[in-house]
Amino acid sequence: MMALRHALPAIFQGGTFAAAGGMMDYGGDFAEANRLAGIYAGRILKGEKPADLPVQQATKVQLVVNLKTAKALGITVSPSLLRRADEVIE
Repeated sequence: MMALRHALPAIFQGGTFAAAGGMMDYGGDFAEANRLAGIYAGRILKGEKPADLPVQQATKVQLVVNLKTAKALGITVSPSLLRRADEVIE
């Protein structure tokens, strides 16, 4: 990961970036967003008008902290942030 290679702490918008070496991910669940998009596409293909479909947004936001990356960058992550994290990579 380029951010780690250049010793830059990087926070990403959800996904699997923390697992790939980013320091943190914070955002909605991409799998859930893709599932909702598939449902919308199915409804449109069955004849519903896109303008009639309700607007939806993520209902679950996740925080993932990669302590291994933080340590490699010489950053101490506060215990209060770790308590709030949904997942901590050690």
